[in-house]
Amino acid sequence: MSYHASGGATVKYGSEKTNPNVSVYGVDENFILTAGHQLQTGRDFLESDVQEGRHVAILGAALYKKIFPAKQSAINQVISLASGKYKVIGVLEEKGAGFGGQGDNILLLPVSNVRQYFSVPKMSYKIEVKANSTTQMDAAVSEATGTFRLVRRLKTNDENNFNIVKSDNLSRMLIDNLSSVTLIANVIGFITLFGAAIGLMNIMLVAVAERTREIGIRKAIGATRRAIRDQFLLESVMIGVIGGVCGVVLGIGVGNILSVIFDSGFVIPWEWIIISIVLCLGVGLLSGLMPAIKASKLDPIEALRYE
Repeated sequence: MSYHASGGATVKYGSEKTNPNVSVYGVDENFILTAGHQLQTGRDFLESDVQEGRHVAILGAALYKKIFPAKQSAINQVISLASGKYKVIGVLEEKGAGFGGQGDNILLLPVSNVRQYFSVPKMSYKIEVKANSTTQMDAAVSEATGTFRLVRRLKTNDENNFNIVKSDNLSRMLIDNLSSVTLIANVIGFITLFGAAIGLMNIMLVAVAERTREIGIRKAIGATRRAIRDQFLLESVMIGVIGGVCGVVLGIGVGNILSVIFDSGFVIPWEWIIISIVLCLGVGLLSGLMPAIKASKLDPIEALRYE
């Protein structure tokens, strides 16, 4: 069981003081287990700590670093919260922040202590239940629903006046929104490709204008229209493919560097690499088509006179 007592608390230790952004939670002795936290040092709350409302506290990793900058042991040290003094009995391992959450900038107190010193009308508590395995999740939800309906004395035809949230709700929400994200990414990618195609076409048109005399000389010694067209098409395709290869090399390089920094795995998506190279080839082909046709249609006499 837990209660979010404050999201803007200030914690002090000696001359060190945090900004007023520490989240204070009143919890019982099972909170760390069900919330997925791990203790870095110290101990968890005891049942007696909760029942007697003792002035003991467990610090989040970020909070510990803020008020103990010298990395000294926080265990058995006394911190100040509002007008109260609390003895530190544990420090949590770093877990990171979720969406809209305070992450490691938290302070845990016994829920009975919070009920006494942070009491407000109609306090809302959260009860967390941990199933033994993922296969038991649905059964646990059904059992919790039935138990709460009995506690709330709801009749058979009454709707639930409470909410049950599963831990995979966030991932499901992200998956549901993935189609929107994919659509936006595709639109951005299309705009980028369109701009790149226009830029490459302009490059090839400039190349045709600068090499007009070269085209005239080639035609004068027997080059056909097809040979001239294929020459500029090949150049355009090579520019596109070289750009694609450079992008792939840069992506793999940066991806591997980040995987080393964050100590995570890195997978090379060969299928997408092949698709990107083919796509760059197509962009180069389409961008160079009009300049190549323009070059192949130049009159050799006029081309030789071009300055």
